[in-house]
Amino acid sequence: MTRAEDRILVQEHLAHAAEPKPLSPERKADLERRIRKALKDQDAVLVAHYYTDPDIQRLAEETGGCVADSLEMARFGNQHQASTVVVAGVKFMGETAKILNPEKRVLMPTLEATCSLDIGCPADEFAAFCDQHPDRTVVVYANTSAAVKARADWVVTSSCASAIVESLDSRGEKILWAPDKHLGSYIQKSTGADMLLWDGSCIVHEEFKSRGLEDLKALYPDAAILVHPESPEAVVQMADVVGSTSQLIHAVQSMPNEQFIVATDNGIFYKMQQLAPNKTLIEAPTAGNGATCRSCAHCPWMAMNGLENLLQVLEQGSQEIHIDPGLRERALKPLRRMLDFTANMNLKAAGNA
Repeated sequence: MTRAEDRILVQEHLAHAAEPKPLSPERKADLERRIRKALKDQDAVLVAHYYTDPDIQRLAEETGGCVADSLEMARFGNQHQASTVVVAGVKFMGETAKILNPEKRVLMPTLEATCSLDIGCPADEFAAFCDQHPDRTVVVYANTSAAVKARADWVVTSSCASAIVESLDSRGEKILWAPDKHLGSYIQKSTGADMLLWDGSCIVHEEFKSRGLEDLKALYPDAAILVHPESPEAVVQMADVVGSTSQLIHAVQSMPNEQFIVATDNGIFYKMQQLAPNKTLIEAPTAGNGATCRSCAHCPWMAMNGLENLLQVLEQGSQEIHIDPGLRERALKPLRRMLDFTANMNLKAAGNA
């Protein structure tokens, strides 16, 4: 994030962020047992993002939930029969689940887990920005509030953004993009679309540095470099693969390389190592002591999801997501467009296979 006022907002949020404390094996086992029982008793399913704690990811898988990127999390919560969806991630993911499932109870381990992209794109400022450019189709990244989504024509994730923008561009539409400027710039270059970009960025991905990556590549010359497109352009240019979390996981499974330098949140290592146990994963370097993030290469808000607050929310029913019905209806339209587009895209891909 480049604007000084946005960095101050992020730092204020981080100052109040409480990461879960380390647990003894006995305490962890007790919490997991009680969480499993609570999920079953309350007809609840646990949906976790790839960036959350490995214990939470494992628990989601073992209890019939899912571990996924934000697009697949949205799909899973929408299609599952459980009456309660527990979202381990950051707040926009819980909001998305509620928008798609108004009849379900949506809980989160903590509603304080937010996102620097969300913080850096206030709904009122974004609406004013859109009003200044009424001729443009508004496309927003999933890492935004329900209010920002409600102002958009399309919502996208990193796994489908290029395809959707390319489709809009083919129809002659000019794009207003928010909030991540790095992802927007990457899509702009890859599609050639006319895009006006909001000035926002992810505090984790922006800390990856090309110079440090060059030094690491010199140590591991045979390693493939995997980069999330929220990273700065100089880092993206060094990548062997640029993609969403799910796409990077697939790359580790499918590529012949034995070593991978991974430039995204290190929470992804759990799933990568699970699916490709014989591969060596190396964390890409960040800015070290000069970084904005509290724990470089790991989102401090994702780290707020722990077993203790997960059990607490199930036992107390607190930390529930509520969205105004009118706002929900407006935000649902661009989300539905994305889900319909990706479903058709997958059908076409299956037909061509």
